[in-house]
Amino acid sequence: MNIKMDQELKNSILKTGTSLVGLVCKDGIVMASDRQVTGGKSLILNKDFQKTNSINDYLVISWAGVVSGAQRLSKLIAAELKLKQLRSKSRPTIKQAANLVGSITYSNIRQPSMVPDVVDTFVGGVNEDGSCELYSIGADGSLIQTKDYVADGSGMVYILGLLERQYKKGLSVKEGIELAKEALKSSTQRDVYSGYGIDVFTITKEGIKKVVSQEILPEYKDDEN
Repeated sequence: MNIKMDQELKNSILKTGTSLVGLVCKDGIVMASDRQVTGGKSLILNKDFQKTNSINDYLVISWAGVVSGAQRLSKLIAAELKLKQLRSKSRPTIKQAANLVGSITYSNIRQPSMVPDVVDTFVGGVNEDGSCELYSIGADGSLIQTKDYVADGSGMVYILGLLERQYKKGLSVKEGIELAKEALKSSTQRDVYSGYGIDVFTITKEGIKKVVSQEILPEYKDDEN
């Protein structure tokens, strides 16, 4: 059996577009995303889908890619981290959690499948000592710690252009929230696969908070004479 899908099948798979952003601040981490779920090149499947979520009381995950794969990955990570904590009687570090995500992603993409779990993931969290970390895990399982900012999805090119000019080392979480909002608003203005809402989470030594939950609605105005 030929385990490779032919090009026609590859082109028929529903793919999602998205805008993800993660910022490292002097006092924590900011993670944000849009809400639009897209199928193919011309169909919006959902307008209110949260792509950034807290997995437990110390970890937040954002993802871009195949929705079913991302949902499965989130459930697996939550369960595996709980088991790891019960076995070792200590809470996993954020780096250990990120490595777990990378390992599962690496295994998933290399298993023969008609619809592979192609998912890019951001992992952010707070360690028991109060330090905060942010990691980016590629669809191939590669793992990179983010020291400043990171973006992903179809809106990435618009986000990176803005962050390249406006991100500054040592910015506060409060400043990071506003920058993340501006980055997502920039991508949703130009990227047809992103939009309809914004969710922003902060991660600090005090814990995880959802600080922004906004819906983007189309507005129609009469032309001025």
